[in-house]
Amino acid sequence: MRLSRVHVTGPLTSGHRQSLTGSAANHVTRVLRLRVGDALTLFDGQGGEYAASIDEVRKDSVWVRVTEHRALERESPLQLTLAQGISRGERMDWVVQKATELGVTRLAPIFTERSVVHLDAEQARRKVQHWQAIAVAACEQCGRNRLPQIDAPRTFYDYLEHRDGAGAALLLSPLGTARIATLPPQTGGVTVLIGPEGGLTDLEQETAVARGFTPVRLGPRVLRTETAAVCALALLQQQAGDL
Repeated sequence: MRLSRVHVTGPLTSGHRQSLTGSAANHVTRVLRLRVGDALTLFDGQGGEYAASIDEVRKDSVWVRVTEHRALERESPLQLTLAQGISRGERMDWVVQKATELGVTRLAPIFTERSVVHLDAEQARRKVQHWQAIAVAACEQCGRNRLPQIDAPRTFYDYLEHRDGAGAALLLSPLGTARIATLPPQTGGVTVLIGPEGGLTDLEQETAVARGFTPVRLGPRVLRTETAAVCALALLQQQAGDL
């Protein structure tokens, strides 16, 4: 039987008694409904996972006994970055969740000309925390022991100006002539750039191409932004042997 997995903030150490508080404690007692003596798996996002069992349940915390460390990694050989035009509420949440399940290493949310979501600094900070929580839950579900990096939102042109230029760079565009399946197998790092609802403007696409992005299309139909993200990531992971 597969054991329940719980992410713990902060380093874990074999042989120690660890306190779970906040959302982790709530997840253990109210969602998973675990009790004293039940076994579970813990991970801190730094690699590997730990066997543990529940020692004590208090009102606002759960104490667990951390035992064996297992050096298990379920990461893709491909260092995938998704530069995603920020879309509305549940659409963006869905992209974060599925991108995490598909093994994305880094998620770069970007504001584009056609973005309908606008955030001030405080709203952006809270939104990143929200996305991080979604990524944590996705890692708990899919078995990843390392959390993807989620950047603070930035503008399209600021992202292009300061992005790490290493590895291949793909721009999803209905005007692209290349297909992911016909590209040479990717190794190392790959960045996938996707617009929000309404896509990227012609100028944004031209600028991305001038900065080294290769326009690719996914087929004869125009996909919603969240669908396009999942399809592109799945194709790249399949090509890399991860799926």
